[in-house]
Amino acid sequence: MGGTWYSCGVDILAARTILRPVDYRTTVEFYRDGLSLAVCREYPGGTVFFAGQSLLEIAAHHRSDDAHGSFSGALWLQVRDIDSAAAELTAAGIPITREARTEPWGLIEMWTEDPDGIPIVLVQVPHDHPLRRDTR
Repeated sequence: MGGTWYSCGVDILAARTILRPVDYRTTVEFYRDGLSLAVCREYPGGTVFFAGQSLLEIAAHHRSDDAHGSFSGALWLQVRDIDSAAAELTAAGIPITREARTEPWGLIEMWTEDPDGIPIVLVQVPHDHPLRRDTR
């Protein structure tokens, strides 16, 4: 595609990530109490959280019987201060699976995971990083 944006004609109005965990209550507690995400709304069998400019839905419905809890991606959550985030996770009893470090692309990343082992990348964008200067 050579850096050119191609539109497929689909008018996307919003997006969210939906997780269908093995243990709904444990996963909701992890995101609500452990990561302190604010609840956007709740419905029978589901909780939707605010996650920065996105939404994260934890659903207790439509989980396939043969689902093994695998997830081949990761959740990317930007934080204001990685050290404060590390302290809050530690205080909440959430293990950090990889300590904070500056990546070759300039972002400071720290990793943890949810109760189903879904990787969560907590990211701090340094003040001098191009993401802070790009106004798109």
